Amino acid sequence: MYPALLVDVTIFVLSLWVGFEVISKVPATLHTPLMSAANSIHGIVLAGAMLIAVTAHNAIGYVIAFLAAAFAAMNVVGGYVVTGRMLKMFRRRPTLAAGASPSAATAAANGSAAVNAGAAKPAAVSTGPAEAGAAGTAANGSSRKGQQA
Repeated sequence: MYPALLVDVTIFVLSLWVGFEVISKVPATLHTPLMSAANSIHGIVLAGAMLIAVTAHNAIGYVIAFLAAAFAAMNVVGGYVVTGRMLKMFRRRPTLAAGASPSAATAAANGSAAVNAGAAKPAAVSTGPAEAGAAGTAANGSSRKGQQA
């Protein structure tokens, strides 16, 4: 094994260990904002991958450059997608007029199921002994006395 390669592998392993230790100490509530702010660092990794591609002289160098550029690009794009989703959580939702129901597009944009205008409404549920009949029993024949809501 070459001494320079041994030094490079040692630095790589130590950087993995330090990175794992630092990230594992970050609370979960801060992890996403900190990682989304690191997009510029991943842009530098992408620039480094392009430098590797320029200096490559054989097939292994080209493969490593391609993999480095692909992973760096995925990391940059993924970071911006996560940042966009995170910032979307802090936007104000549109308010509706009193008595108005949201349209299917607004409901879908807010994360709820689309409104189906043709769906049948569920049957009314008995709420007390007066609705259950004169005997004071529920629709299934059991007495409602002693039951808790």
